[in-house]
Amino acid sequence: MQAQTLAGGFADPAIASALAFRQVMVAMARPGTIHYLTGATPPDALSPSTGALLLTLCDPDTPIYLAGALDCDDVRGWIAFHTGAPVVGPSHCMFAIGAWDDLVPLNAYPIGTSQYPDRSATLIVQVEDLEANGAVLSGPGIKDTSQLSLPETEAFKINADHFPLGFDFIFTCCDRVAALPRTTKVALKGAV
Repeated sequence: MQAQTLAGGFADPAIASALAFRQVMVAMARPGTIHYLTGATPPDALSPSTGALLLTLCDPDTPIYLAGALDCDDVRGWIAFHTGAPVVGPSHCMFAIGAWDDLVPLNAYPIGTSQYPDRSATLIVQVEDLEANGAVLSGPGIKDTSQLSLPETEAFKINADHFPLGFDFIFTCCDRVAALPRTTKVALKGAV
């Protein structure tokens, strides 16, 4: 087994995963706010914040889908060793991880059902830039509005229209993370 597969996990898994989980929950509760996730050193294809998310949210009962360049032996081995999460196709995943262009079209993922809206996929989107500017966000957890640099706006508008069905999104960049729950309304800057 390669050293890269064995390395890169949390030094103190119990404390680090609790801290990371809290950061993700605050990001979900306050859409558009940017938080820091550290402690993981995953393979180069994954950002440190994506690695920390996977260590925190995944286990053998959370099937994941790896999109594009993330579907490689290094990432698969690292995830298998550190989380045991099975890698599956997009229609059976709980988490889909990749760059935006590799994750679309979104109709490939489970959106939930009227009886079980929580059975939808959460998409972890690795982005090149994560800043508190760009698209205007409103909805639960946002006092008036907030802003977040999103890869586009139309897909997120459509997603919010499906509520209570739809996807929750977590954006990662380097050691930063932000979230966009399905309850959040998205508009172009200047269109609000």
